[in-house]
Amino acid sequence: MTAASLPTISAAELEKHQSAKSCYVTIGGKVYDVTSFLSDHPGGEDLILDYAGKDITAILADEISHEHSEAAYEILEEYQVGLLPADQITIPNPIRGTTGVLPPSPPRTPNNHTITGMSSEEELSVPTDLENDYKVHKFLDLNKPLLMQVWNGGFSKEFYLEQVHKPRHYKGGESAPLFGNFLEPLSKTPWWIIPIIWLPCVFYGTYEASKGMPNYTAVAMLFAVGYGIWTLVEYGLHRCLFHLDEKMPDNRVFITLHFVLHGVHHYLPMDKLRLVMPPTLFLALATPFWKLAHILFYWDWHIATNIYCGGIFGYVCYDLTHYFLHHRKLPAHYQDLKKYHLQHHFADFQKGFGVTSKFWDKIFGTELLYGPGVKSTKSQ
Repeated sequence: MTAASLPTISAAELEKHQSAKSCYVTIGGKVYDVTSFLSDHPGGEDLILDYAGKDITAILADEISHEHSEAAYEILEEYQVGLLPADQITIPNPIRGTTGVLPPSPPRTPNNHTITGMSSEEELSVPTDLENDYKVHKFLDLNKPLLMQVWNGGFSKEFYLEQVHKPRHYKGGESAPLFGNFLEPLSKTPWWIIPIIWLPCVFYGTYEASKGMPNYTAVAMLFAVGYGIWTLVEYGLHRCLFHLDEKMPDNRVFITLHFVLHGVHHYLPMDKLRLVMPPTLFLALATPFWKLAHILFYWDWHIATNIYCGGIFGYVCYDLTHYFLHHRKLPAHYQDLKKYHLQHHFADFQKGFGVTSKFWDKIFGTELLYGPGVKSTKSQ
């Protein structure tokens, strides 16, 4: 639809679209219906809803909150539905908080990161042209089950890693087909399943362990030890297993395993139903750690179980944090963690392995640095 054919939307009409059911925003005289984009926004839908029915010129350019890239403006153009009357256009000044009638400054030309081909976290939510992507890259057809394409693709490790770390976005964050059969539901897990299944197990296990403890202080201390051990396990699994990458053998067995364990998440990072670990996969990974805990603390079943439960609680916190970093508005501390984790996706997947904290990244020299003045690998 051309600008000339767009309807005029009055300020009174705009006020009717200030909810999650119908959310309009404006930039200058342009009106955008971003309702369908709410769940895809990297900062979470609440951040958009705070500006529902309002002009977002200032917040898009706000360096303190987050200065948006050119990709954000390109995404918005797809959602334009109308124009404001000329006498009702007011644009907040991002510096003085006053109002004016100047249009927003044009966005800066982005610098693309060589590894991923992206310049900002907003690009993680730019819809992929499914047909053109397959024609150009000759990798995976997102309209067909992915797993057997990886298995039968004959991809070299170098080509696979190059492609799987260039994020795609499938149909507004929906799940692309993975198995294409009865196993498909096992690969999809809503975030709320994690606490529902595992927290009762944690509470019951801790209760049983407490029967052999001298007091509740000892229970809490051992639980905290387990939680601390989990933070190291989280880092180790992410870095040494999920990102085996260059160290894995160059054959289809390891390439397919890599894709199932973590590659699919980097390939489709905003997939809402593949952000937390499916219970079946977690059970397979957690069982060896149960046995390990009881080998290390062989002299006391209660101590081993108490520590193990603290670790499982750490996992639950990790999985929920991971989901919220991708899809929710968060408090100030977690906003920084969100930016850190999304940098891992669009800027440099070889660093920034900590999800719930940067602690072990700092210890082991894999902290992902970003911001003004920080050098990164970019296309020239």
